[in-house]
Amino acid sequence: ICKADKASPSKGGSTSPIPYPRFNVKKGDWKGKEKESQHGVKITREEVESAFAFFDVQGKGVLRPKDLKARLSAFYPQMTNKEYRFLISEPNFTVDTLWNLLDNNNISNFDPVKEAFRVYDPQDTGFVDPEILKSIMSRMGYGEMTKEDMEVLIKTADVDGDGKISLEDFRGMLNFSKHLDGEQQQPQATSSK
Repeated sequence: ICKADKASPSKGGSTSPIPYPRFNVKKGDWKGKEKESQHGVKITREEVESAFAFFDVQGKGVLRPKDLKARLSAFYPQMTNKEYRFLISEPNFTVDTLWNLLDNNNISNFDPVKEAFRVYDPQDTGFVDPEILKSIMSRMGYGEMTKEDMEVLIKTADVDGDGKISLEDFRGMLNFSKHLDGEQQQPQATSSK
């Protein structure tokens, strides 16, 4: 069992309305440089390195609790320093530490998109809470969102046109973004005349 299952970070006195992600983690084996659980979640070394780099803003190669706080505080504003220290408890938490942690565990019954969506839908209504979205956008440095800004954001993500962002709308938005990223990374073909 992963250490994160042994204690709950929410016991640190946090009153955050945003739920922390919960994982069903059990022992497993890695095959090569990629792991696929029974439910199809694949994690490659490249993805682990990319996730690590997201938190390692200064490029030090070692994560500290303050690095997590710098990235996660927009999503979890009530998370305490004690909770960040719980997540990064090793003094030299490197990309290899993260890889080895995942190497010794198998993440099952985990839908990363649904877990990300829960940040925006803390009451589990099935739709993004506009006030939470507005708050997160502000904390991420986009300033105060006007009513018109919010309408544009919601309309852009609302694939089914019901005026709300559902989990499926959220998935569609992420898949669209992933598709655009793939197009940008593909080399341009040149013609030789």
